[in-house]
Amino acid sequence: MKRLAVIGDPDFTLGFMLAGISDTYEVTTDEEIAKAVDDVLKRDDIGVVIIRQEYLRRLPPVLRRVIDETVEPTFVSVGGTGGVEEIKEKIRKAIGVDLWK
Repeated sequence: MKRLAVIGDPDFTLGFMLAGISDTYEVTTDEEIAKAVDDVLKRDDIGVVIIRQEYLRRLPPVLRRVIDETVEPTFVSVGGTGGVEEIKEKIRKAIGVDLWK
C-alpha cells in the first residue's frame, strides 16, 4: 500500500501530522524544498505528495518538469489557484481516463 507524504512549512505540516500522516517534510528554504521533493521521488512507498503550491513555484524548472511528467508519486498542490480542476487533471493523467466525461 502506498503512503501519503506532505511537504510544507511547520504550520502546514502540523495538521497532517495530527491526522496521523507520518511522512512529513518540514521545509522553509528553497534548498530544503528541492531536497524533500527529490527524496519523495526516490521513494517507492509514496503514492501521493501534498505540497504547498507556493513551494512548487520555488522549485528549479528541471525538478518541476520531472514532477509534471511523473505519474507516481502524484503531486497535489494546495493553497492557491487550480483546486479541483488541477486534481481532476492529475487523476486523468495518473489513470489515463477522464472520470468526469
